[in-house]
Formats: sequence, C-alpha cells, structure tokens
Amino acid sequence: MFNDNWIHELARLEKKGEACVMVTVLEDKGSVPRDAGTKMLVTRDGLIATIGGGHLEHLATKMAREMLLIGDNHLKVERFNLGARLGQCCGGMATLSFEPIGQQQNHLVLFGAGHVAKALLHIVATLPFKVTWIDERENEFPEHLPAGINKLVSDDPAAEVKHMPPNSYYLVMTHSHQLDFDLAKAILKREDVAYFGMIGSQTKRKKFDYRLTERGYDQATVERMVCPIGIAAVKGKHPAEIAVSVAGELIAHYQGEELEQKRPVDTASAIRQSKLA
Repeated sequence: MFNDNWIHELARLEKKGEACVMVTVLEDKGSVPRDAGTKMLVTRDGLIATIGGGHLEHLATKMAREMLLIGDNHLKVERFNLGARLGQCCGGMATLSFEPIGQQQNHLVLFGAGHVAKALLHIVATLPFKVTWIDERENEFPEHLPAGINKLVSDDPAAEVKHMPPNSYYLVMTHSHQLDFDLAKAILKREDVAYFGMIGSQTKRKKFDYRLTERGYDQATVERMVCPIGIAAVKGKHPAEIAVSVAGELIAHYQGEELEQKRPVDTASAIRQSKLA
C-alpha cells in the first residue's frame, strides 16, 4: 500500500522493535520513477512508501530483505541502470542507499536457571533476542542481568506459557524432568511457536515422545519439539560448550538455515522402542 508518511511509520517500527532497511534515492539522472530524496522502508514482510514500483523497486526490496535476513548492519550504496540492468524503458540512472535501522528482536522464553542457562544468557544477550528467563528459585538468578533479560520467578512456570507473545522461541532446561514434560505439553498446545527446544538425551526424547503421544498429541505436533538441542558437530559437555552449540542452533534458525538435528528421524519408531524399553 502506498504510504509516504514514512517518518511516523519508522517511529512505529522502532517502538515495536522491528528492524527495517531505509532505501533512499540518492541521485537520479535522466528518466527515473521518482526523484532524489524519495524513501521507502522495507521490513521482512512489508513495504512502507515507494521508490516508484517496477523492477527497480522489486530488486531493491529483495536486496533489503537479504540484508535483514543475514543481519547485515552496514550501509550500502548501489547504482542502477534502468535500461540495461533492469529491462525498464526509463533509460535513466538511479543511485540508491540501503540503510539498516534497528535490529530484529526475537523473543526467547528460557525455562531453568542452571549452569547451561547461565552460560547461554551471556551469548544470547549479544544476539537479537529479548529474553524472559523463568525459574521457581529466585536465588538461582545472578544478581546482575545483561540488558534485554527479564527474570520471572514463578511457582508455576508451565502456566506462564500462555502469557508469552506469539512467535516466541522456547528453550526448556529446568532441573526437573516432570516440569520439563509439563512445559512441553503447554508449549506444544500453542500453534504460534517459532522454535521449541529442550535439553536432554535421545533416551529422554524417546520417553517424552511416548508420553506425549499417549496424551493425544499427534506425531506432527510432537516433532515440533527439538530434543536434543544444539549443533550436532559440537560434542562437548561443558556448560559453555553446550551453550555455544545451542546458541548456534538459535542463530541458524532465525537466519533460515537448516541444521543436522540430533533427534531421531523416525519419531514413530522411537515411540515403539520406548514401549519396549
């Protein structure tokens, strides 16, 4: 939708914590769709204002979204020949700047305040995440938390799931297998989860698959749970090594990359094995 009131829209995006790329026509020579100074904002799934439409706008939008996807925060300047390069009949020359503004903020809900969680928070605090960190034990939280980390002490962590924003990331790494299971049930009931990972072994995975299936969760729903978590190539068991591995998986997910999973490929087979165990 055409909207040249980009200043107010930019303020709205910044308030939401949504990243965008401001595309500006820096220079126009000959016949071009719009004059120098014209701006448009590109988000991951929308456009605000226009630089004239056509192939130029299409290509600029594609380039801006690629910058958002990979988290490129560097200003870029590109010159476009509207005749030869883009197949437009204008025949002019346009120079565009691509200026990333803000950073896409994903919401991560982290359950558990153990050693791995503490190590992970130091890494996640440097990534584009806002974090809600939940545990029943207030004394397990560090005295000082990095920016963007909000602690929540709750007597019923599983009940907090329904209050979380849509499209959140969830990581479960508590001190209790029963609490982990209760959290899994609550998270899998939601249909707006961006990612759900749980720390644990292949054995834990098989047992949880069986218990969830017995309670009416279908295979497709159960398979939304990633367990074990982390990059398969990282084998270390030190909390910092596990944290780096898990952070790598989170990064790959929000960048749209596929990773080799540590979980069983055939969930139905895993359930059968659990029944026999």
